[in-house]
Amino acid sequence: MGFSTDAIHAGQKPDEVTGAVITPIYQTSTYAQEELGKHKGYEYGRTHNLTRSSLETNIATLEKGEYGIAFSSGLAATNALTSLLKSGDHVIVTSNVYGGTYRLFELIMKDFGLEFSWVDTSDISNIKKAVKKNTKMIFVETPTNPMLILTDLEAVGKISKENNLISVVDNTFASPYFQNPLTFGIDIVLHSQTKYINGHSDVISGILITNNEKIHDRLRYIQNAAGSVPSPFDCWLVLRSTKTLAVRMERHNSNAMGIAEHLEKASYVKKVFYPGLKSHPQHQLAKKQMSGFSGIISVDLGDMNLVKKFLKSVKVFTLAESLGGVESLVNHPATMTHASVPKEEREKYGFTDTLLRLSVGIEDVEDLIEDIEQAVR
Repeated sequence: MGFSTDAIHAGQKPDEVTGAVITPIYQTSTYAQEELGKHKGYEYGRTHNLTRSSLETNIATLEKGEYGIAFSSGLAATNALTSLLKSGDHVIVTSNVYGGTYRLFELIMKDFGLEFSWVDTSDISNIKKAVKKNTKMIFVETPTNPMLILTDLEAVGKISKENNLISVVDNTFASPYFQNPLTFGIDIVLHSQTKYINGHSDVISGILITNNEKIHDRLRYIQNAAGSVPSPFDCWLVLRSTKTLAVRMERHNSNAMGIAEHLEKASYVKKVFYPGLKSHPQHQLAKKQMSGFSGIISVDLGDMNLVKKFLKSVKVFTLAESLGGVESLVNHPATMTHASVPKEEREKYGFTDTLLRLSVGIEDVEDLIEDIEQAVR
């Protein structure tokens, strides 16, 4: 089936009792059992929920995977990944990742004996050099947040297989519509479903997808044992949203391309970061492993006074955390999403205090460009 068909139908079928086309919200904490040791496959809401399993099947299908394991947030999903490891294990991590990932790994999980090496994974040789005897996982974010740096997925998959490592890709920025890491040999795909998959800024949720049965069984056990599961209502909201994922991503992409091209010519801009631009140093890699470039643009205005003026003056863009919603957002990463990352670490990869991250929504692109222009006048 095509992506849009799967997005609308995978994991879902009309309700057997009423014929309802939309998957019901199974808002229950427990299930009646017929007799001792006999039930209908459902015992307790944390362990089993039909709305959640429908969502897990839906997203796994879109990511071309066998198994989906949903969590209460993207960070809860990331935390579950660390439970695949034990004290003394080493993880290679993309140096420019979401600030919450950095905070979890560096400021919490190190206290439990995990070791992390932060490397520029856009240079595959850096990954190879970082592998040690106790390395167990490679965690890659591509495109990265907020610098939109890419990593070669096929190469990461190959290195992981050669060294018997678990490979993980945070695919949040691309969404399953534009990139499918499992098809490049990656073991686990991570999404903050809060972002593009849900796309309406009204749900916090995360998910892991894999084709590896052993990894799935362990993650499923962790999901139940640790209990960070999304509510049935949140799962239903995300299922509602995936039905329009394809049309939303096309509009995010076309709007972002138009704005990126406009900003690249603007005199008030120091630098634009967007994989869809030919000027992006990894544009060819983006074309190779992505079918589109998504809706995130980072722009360095080079002047803190202009940054403050811009953030105060925008009318269509909203100054806010998060991304991937139908509405356009602007974020100041240094003081918002990546405040936990030390300045010296940020500056290693060109992440300045004058950098803004634009989450381009699906409004009329002419209105978005006019909003940008009036905000800098």
